[in-house]
Amino acid sequence: MSNRVLIAVVVAVVALAAPWVFYPVFLMKALCFALFACAFNLLLGYVGLMSFGHAMFFGMAAYFFGHTVKVWNWPMELGLLAGVLGAAALGLVTGALAIRRQGIYFAMITLAFAQMIYFLCVQMPFTGGEDGLQGIPRKPLLGIIPTENDYTMYYIVLAIFLFGYGAIYRFIHSPFGQVLKAIRDNEQRAVSLGYEADRYKLLAFVLSAAVAGLAGATKAMVVHFATLTDVSAGTSGEVVLMALIGGLGTIIGPVIGAFVVIAMQDYLAFVGQLVLVIQGFIFVVIVLAARRGIVGELSAWWKARKPG
Repeated sequence: MSNRVLIAVVVAVVALAAPWVFYPVFLMKALCFALFACAFNLLLGYVGLMSFGHAMFFGMAAYFFGHTVKVWNWPMELGLLAGVLGAAALGLVTGALAIRRQGIYFAMITLAFAQMIYFLCVQMPFTGGEDGLQGIPRKPLLGIIPTENDYTMYYIVLAIFLFGYGAIYRFIHSPFGQVLKAIRDNEQRAVSLGYEADRYKLLAFVLSAAVAGLAGATKAMVVHFATLTDVSAGTSGEVVLMALIGGLGTIIGPVIGAFVVIAMQDYLAFVGQLVLVIQGFIFVVIVLAARRGIVGELSAWWKARKPG
């Protein structure tokens, strides 16, 4: 049995047994943010586009899901689809304008859009304003699978995570993904080879927004509510932290980073606001001492110890 197969078997066993060891709601929340971090990593790690406003896709998808399921009484699977399509549409509009600029200007445009979305969420009736959307019901999935039980819900969330993660893995390891890496490494050379860089960047932006939307809608399904926190600048900052801690440009790094950050928030909640200080300290250490992140550093160490 190869190392990869053995690792895959171990991960599968751990994932299936996890809710019987850890609190299921914590695991579901961590999986949602892990998918969100993977979506962000697709944009920054593989295209080189830094977004300071990715929470707008995550949060708006949560609102779309909550409104369609609670107010319009749609089934949950259609609510999830509404969240994904809504986030993708928002990504198309935002990306079409943002990719006209590069570097810090691109980042500032995404931040400006995110702040506008946040202001609209405060004002618009369908979001519930500062109160948010509370009491979003969990309905039977496909009309037959019960979701009120947290253990059952965990496996549904795990399946959604694997679907989103698998989609990103496929994007990255396809010819499309190779073009994205070429654009990241040397955009001018990619253009000289005949690739329309802006078109590829826009498509990657929309795909990233859609997967972030899937994560946001799933989180709203798990916790029964959507609030302004989901679209806030703080959430955009958290996903950057997750990706950096785990390792940018690695497929599994953002997942590790998300679990580290969510674990700190949950298990260090007793220290109150000091958890932000701890997160900031870890961020500084990662930037200064382990710039490739946890997975990146471990991968480099493993390659270095191999003979030849």
